Amino acid sequence: METLMQIILVPTDFTEVAGYAIEHALKFAKLLKKEILLLHIIKRESEYMEATRVIQQLAEATFTKSGIRPHVMIREGSIFSTIGEVSNEVNAEMVVMGTHGMQGLQKITGSWALKVIVTSKAPFIVVQSSPKTEKMENIVFPVDFKKENKEKIGWVGFVAKIFGAKVHVFKSNYTDKSFVKETKRNMVFTEKFLRSKEVNYEIITALPKKNFADQTVDYAHNIDADLILVITTKSINMTDYILGASEQYIITNSSHIPVMCINPRPTRVGSFSTSGG
Repeated sequence: METLMQIILVPTDFTEVAGYAIEHALKFAKLLKKEILLLHIIKRESEYMEATRVIQQLAEATFTKSGIRPHVMIREGSIFSTIGEVSNEVNAEMVVMGTHGMQGLQKITGSWALKVIVTSKAPFIVVQSSPKTEKMENIVFPVDFKKENKEKIGWVGFVAKIFGAKVHVFKSNYTDKSFVKETKRNMVFTEKFLRSKEVNYEIITALPKKNFADQTVDYAHNIDADLILVITTKSINMTDYILGASEQYIITNSSHIPVMCINPRPTRVGSFSTSGG
């Protein structure tokens, strides 16, 4: 198929949770005036005809319901590489993907979601349920000592502006002096950026000596947040899988709050040069 520029990619395995991802993608597509590409991955060529029939039916049903007719693609491969390959190939604006959380090992579970996410240049929005509303009023933006924080600020500003949302800057409260210094630098950068974009925001400081990921999710739940925005771990390895990366915990939050995951890569944000590692 011809290359589509700046589209929203939605991987689908035809399950209920994949349907939730389509609903969220439609919300963004309407505001951004972008097209949607539904991607289904097959394991073998013999599945192609049946998969084509089902995905075309899904696209038609989506058009009937929303007025937006998605493009469709069937690709033979693996979810762990093919989603990222297609995302990069079509220059996707973002990928919206459903996850089944941490229960079981069906399809794309939370424990494997990061392995899919880090293969793409585009940000992922990971969802577990239907959108609560068409609006997006509250975004939680955790800020800690990592230099990659500067890379995601552009996205939080972008999403906040298109939805008219309030940003809740959730500041870490580590006691280590070097962490405090770097966190302060990130906060100065964050506030300067949000003010320059005229984004409505407030700052909340986490409690010291308590898990920052836990507190982020608890705070997001308490304010009924519509989105949490995080920077992903660049390299997912067996240690991350066994111990549980903080992003993995946030992605599979029990409140089913959608999570936008930004992949760190060498780039320039404002006057800063940042890179993941």
